[in-house]
Amino acid sequence: MSLVGKKFPSIAVDAISEMGDNLKINIFEEAVNNNKKVLLFWYPKDFTFVCPTELHAFQAALPEFNKRNTIVIGASCDTNEVHFAWLNTAKDNGGIEGVTYPLLADTNRNLANILGILDIESTSYSEETDSVIIEGSNVTYRATYLIDETGKIFHESVNDMPLGRNVNEYLRLVDAYTHVQEKGEVCPANWEEGKQAMSADRISTAAYLSQN
Repeated sequence: MSLVGKKFPSIAVDAISEMGDNLKINIFEEAVNNNKKVLLFWYPKDFTFVCPTELHAFQAALPEFNKRNTIVIGASCDTNEVHFAWLNTAKDNGGIEGVTYPLLADTNRNLANILGILDIESTSYSEETDSVIIEGSNVTYRATYLIDETGKIFHESVNDMPLGRNVNEYLRLVDAYTHVQEKGEVCPANWEEGKQAMSADRISTAAYLSQN
C-alpha cells in the first residue's frame, strides 16, 4: 500500500554517525523540527556489492542535497557495530569510508515492517516450535522516501535487490516538488529545473503540448 501523501511514521530508530556515535533518529521529527526535506534510502545489507556503490553515490551528491535543504539518511537492518566496521573499511576494499551522513540500524525491523519493505516471501506457523517461520531474506529492498518539511511523504520507490538507484532522479524530484511548493505550478514529464512548468488546467496543458 502506497504511503505517498501520508505522514511518515513517527518512530525513533537506532542509528550511528560517521564518528561512531550511537544515535536515535526519528525521520518525521528530523523533517519537521529542522524544517527540511529528508531523503531516506534503504539498502539490503552492509558489506555487499551494489550497496556501497549507492552509499558513495549519495555521498557524492550530498552537497547538492544540502543546497536543496534536504537531509540524506541511509538505512538497513544491520547493527550499529557492523555499520561502524563498514564505515572504517576503505572504499577500494568495498567499504564506505568517507560517508558522512547517518545510517539507521533498524535491527528490530520495526520501521521497515511498518513501511512494508522487507523481503518476506511467506510466513507459516510451526506448531512444533510454537513460532512463525519466515521464508525470504527478511532484509529490506532498495526503498527510497522523500519527505517534506511537514513530515509528508511526496515520493516513494522500491527497487529489487540487484537494481541500483539513479541519485540524480531524486535531485530532480526534490527540485520539482520545491517548484510546486514555491510557484504553485505542476511539473510535466521529464521536467528539470529551469524548464517550462504548467498551471493545473486544460488550457495550460494544451499550450504546453503544442510547444513540446
